[in-house]
Amino acid sequence: MGEDLFKALADSTRRRILDELVERDGQTLFEICTRLVTKYGIGLSRQAISQHLAVLESAGLVSTRRQGRYKFHDLNTEPLERIVTRWLRPDAREEPQ
Repeated sequence: MGEDLFKALADSTRRRILDELVERDGQTLFEICTRLVTKYGIGLSRQAISQHLAVLESAGLVSTRRQGRYKFHDLNTEPLERIVTRWLRPDAREEPQ
């Protein structure tokens, strides 16, 4: 579980991609590239962004679905939830805030 997930999160570009998917899930590669350039000035090629998405997908953080000729990327937070709950103390989970 851990190595792929931490490797995926270690890169700032991949974290930005996740930020964009949090803001608007179900984006195409073109949409992600456009948002990265517009908001952050990250002008990587489509191939480079595609490679970042492949790392995120192999870590389980992004899932894809095809609709016609388009491929949509969706955020999957389940691996992050497993990491967070792994180190929480049982008594800390039950305390009201």
